[in-house]
Amino acid sequence: MNRLADAASPYLRMHADNPIDWWPWGPDALAEAARRDVPILLSVGYSACHWCHVMAEESFSDPAVAELVNGGFVAIKVDREERPDIDAIYMKATQALTGQGGWPMTVFLTPDGSPFFAGTYFPPVPSRGLPSFTEVVEAIAAAWQERRDEAVQSAEVIKQHLVAEFVPPAAPAKVDVWSVLGEVGKQFDPVHGGFGTAPKFPLPGVIDALLVKGEPGSLDVAQRSLEAMARGGIHDQLGGGFARYSVDAGWVVPHFEKMLYDNALLLGTYTRGWRRVPDHEPVSRALFERVVRGIVAWLEREMALPEGGFAASLDADSLDVRGMQHEGIYYVWNAGLLEDALGAEDADWAAGVFHVTTTGTFEHGLSTLQLRGNPDPERLARVSAALLEARRRRFAPARDDKLVAAWNGWAIDSLVWAATVFDEPGWLDLARRTADALWRTHWVADASGSGRLRRTSLSGVVGEADGMAEDYGAVAQGFARLAGALGEPVWLERAILVLEVALAHFGADDGGFFDAADDAEALYTRPRDLSDNPTPSGTSALVAALRLVGLLADRGGFIERADAAAATLRGMAVTAPRFAGSALVDLVVADEARTGLSPAVAVVVTPGGEPLAELVRATWRMAPIGTAVVTGAPGTAGFAHHFEDRPAGAAGLAYVCRGTVCFAPASDIADLRTALWSRA
Repeated sequence: MNRLADAASPYLRMHADNPIDWWPWGPDALAEAARRDVPILLSVGYSACHWCHVMAEESFSDPAVAELVNGGFVAIKVDREERPDIDAIYMKATQALTGQGGWPMTVFLTPDGSPFFAGTYFPPVPSRGLPSFTEVVEAIAAAWQERRDEAVQSAEVIKQHLVAEFVPPAAPAKVDVWSVLGEVGKQFDPVHGGFGTAPKFPLPGVIDALLVKGEPGSLDVAQRSLEAMARGGIHDQLGGGFARYSVDAGWVVPHFEKMLYDNALLLGTYTRGWRRVPDHEPVSRALFERVVRGIVAWLEREMALPEGGFAASLDADSLDVRGMQHEGIYYVWNAGLLEDALGAEDADWAAGVFHVTTTGTFEHGLSTLQLRGNPDPERLARVSAALLEARRRRFAPARDDKLVAAWNGWAIDSLVWAATVFDEPGWLDLARRTADALWRTHWVADASGSGRLRRTSLSGVVGEADGMAEDYGAVAQGFARLAGALGEPVWLERAILVLEVALAHFGADDGGFFDAADDAEALYTRPRDLSDNPTPSGTSALVAALRLVGLLADRGGFIERADAAAATLRGMAVTAPRFAGSALVDLVVADEARTGLSPAVAVVVTPGGEPLAELVRATWRMAPIGTAVVTGAPGTAGFAHHFEDRPAGAAGLAYVCRGTVCFAPASDIADLRTALWSRA
């Protein structure tokens, strides 16, 4: 029976025609396993995952494998992007049982959903110390028939262990922020930039945390990391945007899948990084601006959906000229390909600028593109445009067209940041269009007269998966940021409504938040992951939204709730700061507040409420992280008391208040800087 053909996930639809009799996750599948008295084969992956495609081609499409699976198991296929709650709890099991995780994730469960054996990719024949998938399936089937008690007992022990994995780590009573930042600095790679070794991930939250204080050492680490990534093969030098991660420490060869969430977050981080580059370093400023403009161009050109919002991802794989599937083939070049696209003179120049070598930096003599030196900007733009046009005649990677609420919420937030800093009204329009799509499709009215947020949609049709904590937090933050930039209170009202629902359904007894709602489907444990994987945790997303909305709407209760939830994040920020960048940002901003620089509200009043007036742009460019900026005409309603008795003057006035202390209205850049950075 074909149960996946009408799924809301393109990833599930990819497997609809497999000979394996896949079920979507749900009570019907578990009931079928109980009825047949067989274990469950759970396979978790996502559309852009290279090894997911490999395993699907090698094993899931094999009729002989399907016969084994269908005869002894109920097979369930899950899109981790659609159901991060399922992914989270079974990834913990996989890591506990194997010492590592990844996708595709392969987990064997009892009929009630308890895990007893796990792995990731299994080859079609034994290879590199791994058993074949067939061997694994046969061994598990035999164990279930002959030693079922052992499997069930093992599952119970694993469950008890994993429940403790979701308990927040304890934090010291007093946190030394400089010590925590120092630990991050120890993991900095001074040769290649970034943190840790291969594989190397961008970690935008960690970089944002290093940008908060403006201390030279932290700034140097942040800016060197941003520059190294911008110049590396992980960055699409032609089309903009970043691949998922680098397989090497030097950012040369990426894992070529391109995810919306990485680029949504990096767009904001590069914008804030640009703000911290001094005027006397024009090369870095230009490089960071090139990255920002490239990400937005990529979003508009390749990721924008007809109904509004952005698609989830682009595959790592695509077809070569012979119709064969290869990872990364869409993005790589050699000297001959450059000459075909550019002619000899520009090809020689491009080979030097982009480090296209005779031996290649990737596979088969092909090279990823890296940016070397400081080439002439006009020639770089012309050559890049020509190469991009030539590349567009290749077979493009497939796109996962589902719209994920959280990822689009972060895209809205970063587009607002970029639009206001770089004076791009079209980017504000793009953010508003995305917000319209989220509200129109993903906010679904319920019996209470309020509504609930759904996680995904496809072609304008909302899916059944409930929104997670990260969805509520990211969407509320995006709506609130848009409200402040446009001076449109309807977006603040919607952000408040989203947060009120989140507070009612995700709260934990210790003041933090669970990842899944209290009325969501019951799994073997309720997920609560406080690390960035690689997006901000659900708790961090809600903390950030509560703080911004609390300031814009003057809702002190929201800020108090954020403080309580932030306390549950501190153990993770202290013990593993590299994997909790978003929590670290909040911790560093809180430390600034301790010294008198608490988050402020900056109200910029202009005669016509122009969203990108000069004083508005200056505020966005100079304001400390954590500042809530709102722009509007005199008398703008819907933002608490922020516009009461505040005239615009001849060309605009900025009113900055930090807690109960308000500074003199500023009409010029110098006075504005003083107000924004004065400690109360």
